[in-house]
Amino acid sequence: MTERPRNVRIGLNLTLQYVPTESASTALRDHLRLVEAVGAAGWDSVFVAQHYLSEGMAHLQPLPLLGLLSSVTGDMRLGAGICLLTLQNPVDVAEAYATADVLSGGRLVFGAGLGYRDVEYEAFGVTAGGRVDRFTRNLDLVTRLWAGEAVDADLPWCRLDGARLSVLPVQRPRPPVWLAANSDNAVRRAALLGDAWMINPHAAMATVERQLELFHSVRAEAGLPEPVDVPLMREVVCAPDQATATARARRHLAAKYDVYRSWGQDTVLPPGDRFDAELAELSRDRFAIGDPDDCLLVLREWRKRTGATELILRVHWAGAPIEEALESVELLSTEVLPYL
Repeated sequence: MTERPRNVRIGLNLTLQYVPTESASTALRDHLRLVEAVGAAGWDSVFVAQHYLSEGMAHLQPLPLLGLLSSVTGDMRLGAGICLLTLQNPVDVAEAYATADVLSGGRLVFGAGLGYRDVEYEAFGVTAGGRVDRFTRNLDLVTRLWAGEAVDADLPWCRLDGARLSVLPVQRPRPPVWLAANSDNAVRRAALLGDAWMINPHAAMATVERQLELFHSVRAEAGLPEPVDVPLMREVVCAPDQATATARARRHLAAKYDVYRSWGQDTVLPPGDRFDAELAELSRDRFAIGDPDDCLLVLREWRKRTGATELILRVHWAGAPIEEALESVELLSTEVLPYL
């Protein structure tokens, strides 16, 4: 197992996505191979995301995967990165993720976000005007239920009369809550309602720096403590040489962001931060693409500029051969991460 200084944790952002023509069983097997590789290399966490009705790619759902991962990841931290909380019933979320925390022995991080895709909101009958209110109310109910409170609610989507959870999470009073945010308003919300801002993998670093200042200032004004965790998600393509890394990124990472653009993800970023650019321009100040020296330089700079306590790296994208991701993990684990 690779030994590293323990002043920064390293996590895997497990995409759960695959091309629709691929077998779901094959995709799952590949994802588990990747988890096994990072576990053997001493990485610290695995995060799984959520989407519904994913045009252009298929997407496994996170909760069943968290149950499976709890039995094969040793003492690695497991996280939702993220749960689309606005679309859910808060009682189901509280019960299901409490169960996930029990299955993992108290290793769960609950990451939640508002989401941005109209097709998902429409599928669950959530109107545009009520999304933020539903998110904040759901988060309040989930955290209170986890704390063991008797909870009342009279909402169109949830009615409770002194309800208590029968299954509580192992972590007391609850698992850590990390909130995703793209826009400035969402960053303010994360500062006030979460334990940490789960910094997305796609904003340019200049945007992240400015929004981190906003996050910390909002917490300070509210009298909230500095967060214990500063999780930073990033895209990394590490290969034996720059040319190979660039070619792989052009084939698979660029295709991923073409899909993101078609979903409208960059429209929820601050003005001027967009995905409509060639890979060379898009990756500047945003991705780590190159040989181990290139990746080390970029990761060091990101950590310095953000104060990240956990780097959550995505090394695989739908359609990419899993062997490329495994090679990236090997290079990162032996030639990059020990020197952070």
